Amino acid sequence: MLRIISLIGLIAVSSVSLALAQTPSIEVQHAWARATPAGAKTAALYMTLVNKGPTADRLLSAATPVAGKAELHTTIDSNGVMQMRPVAALDVQPGTPTVLKPGGYHVMLMGLKGPLVEGQHFTVALTFEKAGTVEATVEVEKVGAMGPDSMPGMKM
Repeated sequence: MLRIISLIGLIAVSSVSLALAQTPSIEVQHAWARATPAGAKTAALYMTLVNKGPTADRLLSAATPVAGKAELHTTIDSNGVMQMRPVAALDVQPGTPTVLKPGGYHVMLMGLKGPLVEGQHFTVALTFEKAGTVEATVEVEKVGAMGPDSMPGMKM
């Protein structure tokens, strides 16, 4: 009888440990993109990544059904000219939000399958080194937006 109780306890602890291990430690907040004109082939996706785990993680890639390709990018000032460059990964430290915003890090969407329309929503799958794949819903804001209009006080 004691063996059965011990076995049940071990199974319960294992199940809780497995559930905790499968809970993503990365939270995606305020994912947004700007509306695009008809015929546009590129757009940028912005968000805040919060690492709720105890160790650093890295964003490795992104994918979305609205674009043929998504790359991690940064914006650099090259002699007064702003240029976008791909980056291999983005570090996401615990306790310090990683902000993807206009003029900085962003997810570059290439080969758009149609225009992004203000008010539209779409999904993005973000792949992290440790947390695995985390899905988020992206809200399309107006052309020229500098932050997610749907979040009062969240202008960047």
